[in-house]
Amino acid sequence: MKHHTKTAMLIVDLQNDFLSDEGAYARGNTSSALAKALPERVLPVAQAIKAQGGLVCASLFTLWPDALGEPMISAHLLEKRPFLRRGDFAPNSWGQGVVEALAPVVDVSVCKVAYSAFFNTQLDWVLKKAGVERLLVCGIVTNGGVASSVRDAHVRDYDTWVLSDGCAAFADAQHQAALSDMASVARVLTCQEFLEQEGQVLP
Repeated sequence: MKHHTKTAMLIVDLQNDFLSDEGAYARGNTSSALAKALPERVLPVAQAIKAQGGLVCASLFTLWPDALGEPMISAHLLEKRPFLRRGDFAPNSWGQGVVEALAPVVDVSVCKVAYSAFFNTQLDWVLKKAGVERLLVCGIVTNGGVASSVRDAHVRDYDTWVLSDGCAAFADAQHQAALSDMASVARVLTCQEFLEQEGQVLP
């Protein structure tokens, strides 16, 4: 029987509508060059985990349509992102999907409607069912979806690790402050540091 590592990876919101030049955020002039660099950086970590039989999960921020097809957007989000419109982050749409570079390595995707990948999703059930004990977290934004997911993982008793250069925020000060804050509940390390100790961590 193939060995399964008890380590899994959570990729938070690395989606076309956030990162692609044809996505919703680019249309609203809100795309981030730092975020666009993440898929290539975290891909080797995802591949290493999969090579040991581990799960790679992705959270997909989703704007569910109402009965008329209009996106149900939280007031605070619409105030900050007034460019969001019908079809953006829609379930099963191209924009909602994981970016092309990472799509082939993702085993499980969950739709999320708020910051945390655990809130009102089946992520915890899937991880527990798969026997996961350690969770590596990366994605965007460091002080939003990543930080919320990391704290939710911590209170669910996962050994939680954060890939520091696998995350990005809209300002470096916010990124650094969030990493410092998460260090109280998680181990913070770079993608390269993880790969260098992969042999001790994954088996």
